[in-house]
Amino acid sequence: MNKKEVWKSYRFPLILLAGIVTGAIIGAVMGKKATVLAPLGDIFINLMFTIVVPMVFVSITSAVGSMLNMKRLGKILGSLVLIFITTGLIASVLVLVTVNIFPPAANTTISMGTAEMGEATSIGSMIVKSVTVNDFTGLLSRKNMLPIIVFAIMTGLAVAATGGEESPVGKLLNNLNKVIMKMVSMIMKLAPIGLGAYFANLVGEFGPQLIGDYGRVVLVYYPLCLIYAVVFFPLYAYLAGGKLGVKRMLKNIINPAITAFGTQSSVATLPVNMEACKKIGVSEDISNIVLPMGATMHMDGSVLSSITKIAFLFGIFQIPYTGVGTYTMSIVVAILSAFVLSGAPGGGLVGEMLIVSLFGFPAEAFPLIATIGFLVDPPATCLNASGDTIASMMVTRVVEGKNWLTKKAS
Repeated sequence: MNKKEVWKSYRFPLILLAGIVTGAIIGAVMGKKATVLAPLGDIFINLMFTIVVPMVFVSITSAVGSMLNMKRLGKILGSLVLIFITTGLIASVLVLVTVNIFPPAANTTISMGTAEMGEATSIGSMIVKSVTVNDFTGLLSRKNMLPIIVFAIMTGLAVAATGGEESPVGKLLNNLNKVIMKMVSMIMKLAPIGLGAYFANLVGEFGPQLIGDYGRVVLVYYPLCLIYAVVFFPLYAYLAGGKLGVKRMLKNIINPAITAFGTQSSVATLPVNMEACKKIGVSEDISNIVLPMGATMHMDGSVLSSITKIAFLFGIFQIPYTGVGTYTMSIVVAILSAFVLSGAPGGGLVGEMLIVSLFGFPAEAFPLIATIGFLVDPPATCLNASGDTIASMMVTRVVEGKNWLTKKAS
């Protein structure tokens, strides 16, 4: 590739990255005064969140509604669940090995003494609340992404059963989808400025917390995320599409990764992921289903961070972090907390509450991992969101066969 082709391919990611780096520098120099830039970042984030609920509902409903081949739909959903679970388990094994070799709470000056964990909370009601709401108005909030997805799939099945994409409703949904994606492209033009301002505010306000007692957590977690991205992402892409799959992934994964790192939200990154999958060659009916569901259910980065937080609390309270039961519970809690974390930028406080509650840690454990949550959220969300694009490639491989990429235009 010559310089013009390189610039054409990577122009927007480079501008986006430059905006974030500039914002980080401004935040470091100005300190808490950088909060004056917060409104610019908030405007961009709010625009992304405003568009995401109609985008998810319309994209899934139109994709399912136009899919008269129910066998293909079943194959997409089945392979999606299998891939999400498999990659999550791989991430769990990797982080469990890591935190046992490099305990994140080692040498910390934080001392909470010893503690006996309380009784674990029942998770049944949490599962019900994760997939349903008790009023239609609840479907209008990005805080209820799984219920929105469930309702969209049901609506799509009803559309498919009453004429599909050629029905009046089907045509309306397809036209709405085009309008919404055009709005997304308009909003994304503000991304370099918006993310730069957002990051300036974050670094200015919380930068000093990157050192001190939480330094070891950062030193354990950030390299862990890098290893996962460098080793497993290319491996997944290779399994999905061979060498060409890896090439396409590397070319198009930068935008979602940078956007996710800056916004700290898989939901806010959905529009960028849609565009990346289109350029890679993933069929729209697949990406329109996998990406919204992945933004809520496919959380490899959050699994890594949740287990790191759990291991940190075990160390702080001087409880041995060993045993198959403990590891199994850690994986289950990590996945559940990942569900809660989806769509929430900068922290995931409810997810941290879930960890403390389900493991029965005392209340004073919450502020400890809430601080860690902020420190590890950017790379965790980066893995979550960019991993959704790769998961879409893997689902396409299962649904359309090993030669799917050679049939697509680059």
